Amino acid sequence: MRLARILTSLAAAALIGALAASPLAASPSGKIKVKQREAEVVLAQVNALDNQLGKTVEAWDGASYDLGKVRKQVATNRASLVVAQRAQLHAEQLVRARLVTIYESDQPTTIDVVLGSTSLGDLIDRLQAARSVATSDRQLAQQATQVRDQLAAAQHALRRTEQRRAASVQQLQNQKVQIGAMLDQRRRLLASVQSEIVTMRAQEARRQAALAAEARRRLAAEQAALRRQAAERERAAEAAAAAAKTAPPPATTTAPTTTAPTTTAATTTVPVITTATEPLPVTDPTTTEPDGLTAPVVTTTAAPIGPLPAGHPEAATIALRYLGVPYVWGGESPKGFDCSGLVAYVYAQLGITLPHYAAAQYQLGVAVPSDQLQPGDLVFFDGLAHVGIYIGGGQFVHAPHTGDVVKITTLAAYGGGYVGARRI
Repeated sequence: MRLARILTSLAAAALIGALAASPLAASPSGKIKVKQREAEVVLAQVNALDNQLGKTVEAWDGASYDLGKVRKQVATNRASLVVAQRAQLHAEQLVRARLVTIYESDQPTTIDVVLGSTSLGDLIDRLQAARSVATSDRQLAQQATQVRDQLAAAQHALRRTEQRRAASVQQLQNQKVQIGAMLDQRRRLLASVQSEIVTMRAQEARRQAALAAEARRRLAAEQAALRRQAAERERAAEAAAAAAKTAPPPATTTAPTTTAPTTTAATTTVPVITTATEPLPVTDPTTTEPDGLTAPVVTTTAAPIGPLPAGHPEAATIALRYLGVPYVWGGESPKGFDCSGLVAYVYAQLGITLPHYAAAQYQLGVAVPSDQLQPGDLVFFDGLAHVGIYIGGGQFVHAPHTGDVVKITTLAAYGGGYVGARRI
């Protein structure tokens, strides 16, 4: 059946081959996306089978209706044939009775009729009467036989038509059963895939909750460590200042002078980047993003080497508040975010206005080498078509795509799609 071949080829080749080969398919989000695509394909098959079954059932109804009409005609014709057969039998019986009567009676012969006539008119009347009786009997028998033969032929033709209609009905019935079985199988598969999606989403929700809890603990520990370091630096500076105030003044006698030891206050240094320069993108909006936006093609120019600013680690903690918010194209509020809308909304709460456009966000701040990423840095992917907020531990928060929610993903999940990072 052509429909079955189409369904099989679509499901096996197009879906599993193309989607399972995707580099993101191994991630939980990728697996859910693959299952969603599989569900879409199976749903399309279910709809196609539903449509085909509806047409087949309608054709079966039509054939059954035609078969019913033919069977009514057969029944009507059968009744007429019975009547005709009875009439023909009655006519034959009349003819036989007439012949028997003539044979057994003392009916006058033609000579008797001629000789017994009293006049010419009487002779003609007697001859015409005899001829008329014979003709009437013969015609009655012929007509009865003709009607019987016509009805028998019609009955035979109707029987052939009935057989053809019955065969058509049976063929459509078989198709209906076959399509119905395929439809049931596809519906069971769809229910199974949808059940898997529900299970995978529940598992991903639990995984995201665990990742979020771990990220919050890590960020809290890092912030506590930063506060302790700041407090220690402050105490060291205060101790150095106190020591400088209590140190005795240098002696002013004529004795040989000795050099008194001096106390040097503790100082801190800012690390300087000594790694290779980070590329800065020059964009050319000629390609298309997955959601239909224009994605820039990235070329690189050298960025100056210099100390990194402190950045905004608190942006990572803020971003974690919006885990589970659905992706909405162009969204920039807790009702729904897209990738750059989430980044702009988080930084707005720190009093920093960012453009709602990933490529424009990449032009701000300073470049950050991948080995010096800290929470709050912006990480960019897919030719600047995507952006997220780094939260440490090789993870970032982002709004992935339509049908998904704000979630935690690893940098490794994007493989070669990583472009770079910026610190605002």
